[in-house]
Amino acid sequence: MNKTLLLIICDFLLLNLLALTRWEKAEPTRPQQPPVPAQQIGPSPASKDQDMVDVMKMSLEDERAQREQLTQQLQQTESALQNREQNLAQLQSERSQLTASLSETQRQASELAQKVEAASRDAAVSRERMAQLQKDLEQRQAEAARQQQQLSQLEKQHVAAQEKIESLNVAVKVAEQEKQMLRDTADTLKTQVQAEREERLKVQETTSQLAQGVGQIAEQSTQLTKEIRDNRPINANTLFSDFLANRVQADFTAYRDTFLGAVNRTKETRTVLVSNGKQIYALLHVDDTPFAIREAGPDWERVTATFSKGGFRGTAPSIQFLNIDPRIVVLPVTEEQAKSIGTKVYQIAAEPFKFPDAVLVSNGGQGYGEVGFKLDPTQPRYVQMDNRLMKRLFGTFSPNRGDLVFSRTGELLGMMANNDYCVILNDFTPVRTLRTGDNVKEQHTGAMFEQVFARILRLPLKLQ
Repeated sequence: MNKTLLLIICDFLLLNLLALTRWEKAEPTRPQQPPVPAQQIGPSPASKDQDMVDVMKMSLEDERAQREQLTQQLQQTESALQNREQNLAQLQSERSQLTASLSETQRQASELAQKVEAASRDAAVSRERMAQLQKDLEQRQAEAARQQQQLSQLEKQHVAAQEKIESLNVAVKVAEQEKQMLRDTADTLKTQVQAEREERLKVQETTSQLAQGVGQIAEQSTQLTKEIRDNRPINANTLFSDFLANRVQADFTAYRDTFLGAVNRTKETRTVLVSNGKQIYALLHVDDTPFAIREAGPDWERVTATFSKGGFRGTAPSIQFLNIDPRIVVLPVTEEQAKSIGTKVYQIAAEPFKFPDAVLVSNGGQGYGEVGFKLDPTQPRYVQMDNRLMKRLFGTFSPNRGDLVFSRTGELLGMMANNDYCVILNDFTPVRTLRTGDNVKEQHTGAMFEQVFARILRLPLKLQ
């Protein structure tokens, strides 16, 4: 037994003993003695000592009895403690056995779980394998059925081929007989062909001689036809119908800020495409644009120019003011854009003075008519339109600046610079170019238009 535990138990028992002892009962009962005579009243030293001894004896007896009782209780407690330790050791042994048994049970349960999982996997694999085998069996059965069907077809084809071979054998025999007949006929035809060949050579010689004469006649006829076509004026109705079928729409937008607020201008007009042999342009008058070159104002900030026809819309990269007359404006058009538009590209008149009159188309096609013109020796780049022949015009209009003038050959002669004079278009060199886009302000359009207007003011008064 643990010594510390034994000391604690002894202290506990001793304290209980001291606390539970009734000391008032421990004093022994003194016997009643008869009264003594007076001369014997004084105490006897021997009786007092005897009483003390008796009390001490009784205390010792009580203490001995209690000690024996405590010893018995201690023995019982030790016995109970030993029994408890034995029980505890037994419980610990059983606990160890149970722990070992639990570990073994858990291990067996884990092994069983692994076996169950492995069995499940094996079952799943077996099911998949069974399904795959079933699928392979079905495919093989289908393949066998298909091969059986093909075999039946091959047998039919074989029978048909045998029949065809027999018929071909008959046909070969017939063909051999026909071949012999054809060989005999060919020999006869060779003789006839040789004779016809000699006759054909004679005919070819005669035909060559005739073809040379016909070629000379055809060449002369083509030259005569071209000369007649060039010298025959095209009807005004035909020219106007051609214009309506090939005109395109040009749209302009311009924006700038002023001290009065933002200014947005839009302009749209109808015109045609013209080529000088190197570049294609859309031809316009400056009045057909948003710009008023006679007005002074701040620079334009954003300018766009587009041309369209049908479902196609193209963007012009720049607006060019021509050197021949800055009032004539052109938009460069690429060949790809012209092909996408699909309209006719007019050529400039090679002989603008071949006919004494021309066809004038006003305001994008609102009117047209035949107008005579005459040359001005002082202004070789212009022709003066004859406004006295108004009665010959079709439509309620009079010649105005921006009207297109077509030669009677169908080519473009020029454009009206004002109400009296037409600019002959034979030079497309620009005097100023305005690049379109969202950043136009840096090109200083105000100064540009002032220079253009100054150039117009230097023209003779009749041309302004």
